[in-house]
Amino acid sequence: MTKISQVVFIDPAICTGCRRCSEVCPVDAISGAEGEPQKIDTSKCVICGQCVLVCSAFVSPFDDVAENLPAMRADRGLDKADPAPLFAAHFRNDTARVAGFLRDPSKMSMVQCAPAVRTSIAEEYGLAPGTLTPGQLAASLRRLGFDAVYDTVFAADVTIMEESSELLERIESAGPLPMFTSCCPGWVRYMETAWPDLTDHLSSCKSPQQMAGALFKTYGAEIAGIGPESIASVAVMPCTAKKHEAARPEMRSSGHPDVDAVLTVTELAAMLKAKGLNLAEMPEEEFDVPMGLYSGAGVIFGATGGVMEAALRTAIAVTTGKEVCESGVDFVPAGEGIRRATVEVAGKTIRAVIVSGLANAAVLLEDVRSGKADFDFMEVMCCPGGCVAGGGQPKLLPGIDPAGVIAKRRGGLHRHDKELPVRASHKNESVVALYDNFLGAPLGHRSHELLHTHYCIEGGGD
Repeated sequence: MTKISQVVFIDPAICTGCRRCSEVCPVDAISGAEGEPQKIDTSKCVICGQCVLVCSAFVSPFDDVAENLPAMRADRGLDKADPAPLFAAHFRNDTARVAGFLRDPSKMSMVQCAPAVRTSIAEEYGLAPGTLTPGQLAASLRRLGFDAVYDTVFAADVTIMEESSELLERIESAGPLPMFTSCCPGWVRYMETAWPDLTDHLSSCKSPQQMAGALFKTYGAEIAGIGPESIASVAVMPCTAKKHEAARPEMRSSGHPDVDAVLTVTELAAMLKAKGLNLAEMPEEEFDVPMGLYSGAGVIFGATGGVMEAALRTAIAVTTGKEVCESGVDFVPAGEGIRRATVEVAGKTIRAVIVSGLANAAVLLEDVRSGKADFDFMEVMCCPGGCVAGGGQPKLLPGIDPAGVIAKRRGGLHRHDKELPVRASHKNESVVALYDNFLGAPLGHRSHELLHTHYCIEGGGD
């Protein structure tokens, strides 16, 4: 199993031992007595960053350690004059690495943005949660200096082409079922550390981030007429676990890392502000083609249930010939953070499950392990509510209603889906062209080389 690269930290000099981080950790990886600094067990940590989101212990001007602030900022890879407060729980900062790529004349910089970014980054500029800013986001990234501004949502559409095909293939070949989604790296990490005997149930699909990176350095390199070594592949994500995922040694389809660096929403906002760029005042611009064209199905990947809905839209259309903008499948509550539904696909009844929040998956995994699972396809999002609640999103401090904010971010993605002219992944004309001109068919030889991976069955970590 891929060993963990340390991404999330708790600074003992700042931690007050309030244990808010421990309360939200879905895998009990944080320990320590109340009133004392907390510690992270990296062998259990899934790098979701929920501890970072809720941490409210920071350095004030009256603290004894305040005189060390410049050095503390430097240790975290921050500018010494950065005005943002330093919190105890934090994640590895990669802004300097990305800035280096942007300055390097030998590199063509390609950037992708996850769907959840466009419904949360506006909060960094005082706008309401759920405010949609895809056009301003594209414009801001160009002003920051990226050569090609693409979109992870394009790769989400590609993911659906591969994942829905894989599901149908597993149904026809009788296994291994149930199939689990593999888009969430925190969920994948949890499977590898806590349920290693069940990793063959994970879809072999890479996440949209990694698919996009692999395509940047192959398809994108071919379009640009350069080699993969000349591309700096950067991802903007709502998720801290994406930093670990990008460093996995198997994520090198071109012989080079699919993704060279990952920025969170807060890191991107800091870079923009340092350059004097106000995203809220930017004009509306389009993402670059071909890897910036996307469907509504790809957009809703950022919300719990979105991957399932997107997969069903395409699976229903491919197997019945009936084009649908929405699957029409009604998922009903079936326990804490769990919803279920049945749907007819390819003449067979598919029993589907959606899980919101990693802590809610264990009961279903026990059923799989014991051979009692009564479902065929399961989506799991590590963070409650989905990527909109990722550890790299704007902080939700005391006094803010987290559930309300997350609901508004999710609502923004669903509005965006409904506003788009194309709402099914297989109808994205750039995706169709990708398969016609480069990949061939879903699950084909080149698709397997670039877009699929495997997960080890060994437990443990550093």
